[in-house]
Amino acid sequence: MALVNEHFLKLPNNYFFSDLEKKVNSFKVTHPKADLIRLGTGDVTLPLPQACIEAMHRAVDELGHESTFRGYGPEAGYPFLIDAIIKHDYAPRGVHLEPGEIFVSDGSKSDTGNIGDILRHDNSIGVTDPIYPVYIDTNVACGRAGELQADGKWSNVVYMPCLPENNFIPELPGQRIDIIYLCYPNNPTGTVLSKAELRKWVNYALENDTLLIFDGAYEAYIQHSDIPHSIYEIKGARKVAIEMRSFSKTAGFTGVRCGYTVIPKELSGGTLAGKRIPLTPLWRRHQETKFNGTSYITQRGAEAIYTPEGKEQVKAHIQYYMHNAHIMKEALASIGLKAAGGEDAPYLWVKAPGGLSSWKFFEKLLYEAQVVTTPGVGFGPSGEGYLRLTAFGKKERIQEAMQRLCQCL
Repeated sequence: MALVNEHFLKLPNNYFFSDLEKKVNSFKVTHPKADLIRLGTGDVTLPLPQACIEAMHRAVDELGHESTFRGYGPEAGYPFLIDAIIKHDYAPRGVHLEPGEIFVSDGSKSDTGNIGDILRHDNSIGVTDPIYPVYIDTNVACGRAGELQADGKWSNVVYMPCLPENNFIPELPGQRIDIIYLCYPNNPTGTVLSKAELRKWVNYALENDTLLIFDGAYEAYIQHSDIPHSIYEIKGARKVAIEMRSFSKTAGFTGVRCGYTVIPKELSGGTLAGKRIPLTPLWRRHQETKFNGTSYITQRGAEAIYTPEGKEQVKAHIQYYMHNAHIMKEALASIGLKAAGGEDAPYLWVKAPGGLSSWKFFEKLLYEAQVVTTPGVGFGPSGEGYLRLTAFGKKERIQEAMQRLCQCL
């Protein structure tokens, strides 16, 4: 008999967003005529930028001819995309990267989950709370998170609450932690870190020999010029941080799947014997073993994001969604609801009125306003009493949703 990984049995039966979708589908069965407006799961609604579509069509045509056909590609990504990433995402911000430090993937979700494969199972971990569930679930699955306690926290995880009292900006932990996950602009709260705040985390990591896993999936939504887009804008970060990016929300690639991870050559981990091991070659070996690379067609589409036409089209999409966020934030404020985020991120973090729990608030809006949201408690204990709203919808539907919500409350 093959034995299973019993740590997987500690996970809830369903991934949070899958469970949420089941509740929505159940409502649709009992209310078949309901006109639901979805402000819950963070999926985009605008089509792919035209520049990406045209580039992908050309790539398909190339694969249809013997002279330009391509089979297996490099596991870390084609040079044309890696060079574009360096030139457009990092060089303008004064960040120097080498091609061998960038690994193209099928999105940051996979990489944030798989990065733990090259790290020992008994490392201590710290997370901001609330947090994207993947960070916790993948550590539970390998045994790193410990046991689930009555308060909803895992025994081996250090939680750093993000609450109104600290403006949803986590405080540095009072102890040494091996691995800390940071996501900014933040999912789910929509908040950002200033350069000064981010520098505190880099300095903490340098002083404590801590690895920072920095998820920058929403950096393209930053509107204020003084907010850092990359952790490598902070001096010393190359020695302590892995950065992950995604094209999913930047260019509507949620269904296409493409992102990348940056692991600087200076970054290292340790062995029990005290030897320092560079993480870049470890991750390269991991990808060579478990990943066959992102498709050529997809990478040509991603490359097109960086063309003049692609940049303009992506900018237009982002401004569209951020205008939606502005509409939502103004509507919520008009009825006295407090909401964080919505200024440098497509998410709004809304406090439930009257002491309602997250799920009660979710159900109230679902049944009375026919608006789908995301209960904050699904992102961690500090999310109780909140909802996450997303701006990834059509403007007219966003306006309709806000009218319904205001009437309902």
